[in-house]
Amino acid sequence: MKIGNTEIVDTFAEAFGMKFTRLIITAHDDYWLDAALREFTGYSSSVIACDLEIGCERMLSSEETPDGRIGASVLAFGFSTDAIAKHVPNRTGQCLMTCPSTAVFDGLPDSESSIPVGKHIRFFGDGYQKSKLVGGRRFWRIPVMDGEFLVEDKAGIGSGVAGGNIIIQASSLDAALASVRRATEAMTGLDGVITPFPGGVARSGSKVGSRYKALRASTSDSYCPTLKGRVESNLYDGVNCALEIVIDGVSEESITAAMKAGLNAAAGDGIIAIGAGNYGGKLGKFHFHLHQIAG
Repeated sequence: MKIGNTEIVDTFAEAFGMKFTRLIITAHDDYWLDAALREFTGYSSSVIACDLEIGCERMLSSEETPDGRIGASVLAFGFSTDAIAKHVPNRTGQCLMTCPSTAVFDGLPDSESSIPVGKHIRFFGDGYQKSKLVGGRRFWRIPVMDGEFLVEDKAGIGSGVAGGNIIIQASSLDAALASVRRATEAMTGLDGVITPFPGGVARSGSKVGSRYKALRASTSDSYCPTLKGRVESNLYDGVNCALEIVIDGVSEESITAAMKAGLNAAAGDGIIAIGAGNYGGKLGKFHFHLHQIAG
C-alpha cells in the first residue's frame, strides 16, 4: 500500500492503557502562557525515565477559558492515578504557581475520580490562603507577590491510551525532518492527543529491555542506519534516517485520528516508507493497524 510514492508498511503500532488528567492553564498574555507551558511540560517525554508524559493538547482563546483569558489545555499521562496524584501537584506548584499571572483549572470536571491539586498546594499560603466554591467547584486563592494564584482544588482523572506511533524512514536527514514537521503540525490542535517527545519526535526510538540488566529500555537498533549489517534491520533499501512520532490520547479514536493525519502528512519526497513500532502484541492491548488507518 502506498501514499504517493511512500510505502505504508503492513504493520501496527502497539499501545497500552494509561491514566490521564487535563489541566486548563490561563495567563495574562502569550508570553507568560508560553513560559508556563515550557516549564510545566519540561522533562516529560516518556515514563521510561520521566515522572509523567505531558504535552499541550491545544491552545484556547479567551472565549474558551473559565476566567476569560487566553489559555491552553494540557494533558498529563501516567501509569496510575497515584503517580499522577504525586507529580501533577508538584509540577503545578513549582512550574505554574511560580510563573507570573497564571491560573489553573480542572479540565475534566465531570470525571468520577479525581486527584488533589490545589488541595495540596494551598499550604504554601501559610495560613493566608482562602477557598471559594463556584458552581459546586472549590478553588484556592493563594497569596503570591503579583496578587493571587488561583488553582482548582481537584483535577479529574480519565483512562487513556499511550504509545500510538509511526516510524518514518527517509533517504536523508533533511527529508526526515521535513516529514516529521509536516506530520506533527497536522496533529497539532486535534482534540484529545499529545506528542510528548521533543518536537513530537523520539529520535532514539526504544525497545523493551537491554543487554544491561539495569535498563528497562534501550535504543531501537533495528532502525539505526549505522547498525545495518550488524543487527536484523527493519530499514528499507536506501534509508539513511528514521524518526518516530509517539502519540498519547484520551481514547483509541483520538489516536486513530492523529495517526491518520500524520500518515498522510508525512508521506512525500524522500520518504521511502512509514511503519510503526510494536512488540508482537505482547506489550499493550491497543493495536493500530496502518493499512486500516490509511484506508
